[in-house]
This record gives sequence, C-alpha cells and structure tokens, in this order.
Amino acid sequence: MSFAYRVSAYNRQKKWQKFINIMRPGSKTTILDAGFSDREYGPVDNFLEKNYLYPQKITALGIDRPREFIKNYPLVKAICYGGHKFPFTDKSFDIIWSNAVWEHIIGRESQLNFLREIKRVGCKAFITTPNRFFPVEVHTRLPLLHYLPKKVFDKILRWLGKPWAAGGYMDPLSLKEVKELLARAEIKNYQIIKNKLFGLTLDYIIIF
Repeated sequence: MSFAYRVSAYNRQKKWQKFINIMRPGSKTTILDAGFSDREYGPVDNFLEKNYLYPQKITALGIDRPREFIKNYPLVKAICYGGHKFPFTDKSFDIIWSNAVWEHIIGRESQLNFLREIKRVGCKAFITTPNRFFPVEVHTRLPLLHYLPKKVFDKILRWLGKPWAAGGYMDPLSLKEVKELLARAEIKNYQIIKNKLFGLTLDYIIIF
C-alpha cells in the first residue's frame, strides 16, 4: 500500500471513530449511504459497508448500477437513482452517511440539492468532504496545481496522464462555501469538525 493510501486509510479510520462516537449507531439504526462506489479502487472505498456491524440496516444509494457492489455486500440494499431527488419519503433513515461524495457533485446548485435531500430523508447526517485549499489535491496527489484556474488544471491533468480527474470529476468546497450551502439549505444546528494533517485542514466533517 502506498504512503498516500496509508494516509487516506488512517484519515478514514479517524473519521469512522468520530462517526461511531458521535452518532452512536446501534443494531436498530437505519443508515443511508449517500454515494456508494460500485467499482472499488482501494481498501478505503465503501468504508461504511466494510466496517459497520449491521450491514442489513444499510441502504446504499448511488448513480452507478450496483453490479459488483451487491456481490461484495449482499446484505446491503443498493439503489441506483438519477442523481437528483432521493427515492425515499421524508425522514426515512436515522442517519445519513456520505463520505467524500459531495465534492464529486458538479456545481453549487447540484451540491445544494444533494444537501437538501440529505436533510429531507435523514434524521441526522454525517458528511465528509475535502478542504479545497489543502495544498495537495487529495484525488490526484498533486501539490498546489489545483490552485490554478480549472481549465489550466484540467489541461495539466491530461498532460500528466490523469484525464479521469479532469472535466466533471470534482468540484471541491472551501469552508466558506460549505457554510454558505448549509445556510441556503436552512440547516442551522450543525457542527463542522476540521480533520488535520501536519497541522493543516485536510477535510471537513459536517454533522447535523
């Protein structure tokens, strides 16, 4: 496992412990995973499904057809949707878990809709997303280049052989933008935890 994956795994384990300690889920707690991955690229993908003791209480929602997912996690109910309105009634779940998904929704209005849907179908929420201004872009592992205008950054990504990360792959948020979207979604009682790496904020945990 590379150093980057070790850091990622360590960070997700820290977030997992916070999830368990703060949200305190139990054997009867219903959880929606808002944003599962059908194809896994490493051991940190689908972290909830890999670690939660009661997989039968998880519903996983995503835009991919869950072909591999249902083979790997047969006790989890997986649903594919169109990416806009969650196919659930209000307050259907005790907890919404969404780990490193928000930044892959392109455009602030779409990100706002995602947040509103989480608020609508969940009683509580635990959302994580990277800090846009962390000096290393966490998906590509490239330092500082993501500070450039997006068109320039995309061109460099293609030149470096990382075309998968260009275009509509990611739209990360700053702390200010996170707070603005929370305000627009009329979410007032929330907590933001800053996860640190070498003294700098790597990502945010948003709880409400």
